[in-house]
Amino acid sequence: MSHEATNWAIKQRGLKPTAKIVLWHLCDRFNPDYGCFPSQARLAHDCEISRSTLNDHLRQLEAGGLLRRVPRLHPVTKRQMPTRYILGFEPGFTPNDPTPCPETGHGHDDAEVPFAETDDPADETPAASEPCLNSGHGVGVEAVSDFDPDPCPEKDQSRVRNPDTNLVREPLSKPVKEEEDARARDSDLDRFFADLLSALGFAANASLPAWWQGAPARQHVRRWRDELGLSEDRIIEVATETRRDHPNPPDGPKALDRFMERAAQRDAQEVAASGSALKAKRSRKAQGKPPPSPDELAAFYAAKVNSEEYLPPSMISNAMCEAMLARRLVTADRLRQRGVR
Repeated sequence: MSHEATNWAIKQRGLKPTAKIVLWHLCDRFNPDYGCFPSQARLAHDCEISRSTLNDHLRQLEAGGLLRRVPRLHPVTKRQMPTRYILGFEPGFTPNDPTPCPETGHGHDDAEVPFAETDDPADETPAASEPCLNSGHGVGVEAVSDFDPDPCPEKDQSRVRNPDTNLVREPLSKPVKEEEDARARDSDLDRFFADLLSALGFAANASLPAWWQGAPARQHVRRWRDELGLSEDRIIEVATETRRDHPNPPDGPKALDRFMERAAQRDAQEVAASGSALKAKRSRKAQGKPPPSPDELAAFYAAKVNSEEYLPPSMISNAMCEAMLARRLVTADRLRQRGVR
């Protein structure tokens, strides 16, 4: 860690917040004696971003002349090692001005030779930049790029990010079923709104007044249905009735509020009156029929005892058994056979 490096990163202006975080963590990993060469996995973990996003911001920082990336290969195994980052405050820093390959456009500047890392980080010797065996191009500038190279023969997987097949997917704002239901409801409302306009006397292709246009008019009509409790047929019926006294169509849905509220009140009163009449009818019916007499009750339960249908033991009380025996409707043996007593 170097306070000089982190202070330099903080003083840089005009950067996006994430790019400045990447630059600050690079400076935090800078060692005055050995330089800055954190792995991409470590740097992405420090910045809390993906490797693809990290490379995008590294590309922007390099294009802005704030750092320079130098790929490194092991001198013996030729395996790729963590990239060396040369920061803008280091002595002798020059912005990267690569000379691209005429076919693919990637390569590195000849003025800067990649370093090969040994066991001692201070002992760094230039490593020969050997071209790719398949394409003949030099060592790429970025560890992860948007080009399409062959996958690594050892890991059998390309390290190249493909933006079109990114596995990260944004969650749906709404479930698909809810969206389909919402579209269906909107379609039904549009159909009902068109029927209402036709009932009010508006021609199908005629231009509507301003108060009948747009979503506010539809929301106002929906309030008659949702808040007042009027059905769509009832709304159209009331709208048709208003045309009898007013030959011209209303200027907007608010002109019909009074008629819709009165219709809702009448419907509520009719429902209350019908409910009261039904309740009174049931009460009169219950009052008009006298309760059964003891003889009728005894005959009813005696028929149950003398039949062969299932008879719960707790169905007949002791008092009812005495009443049936007193009237000689059943015998004591029959009661015992049925398990009543």
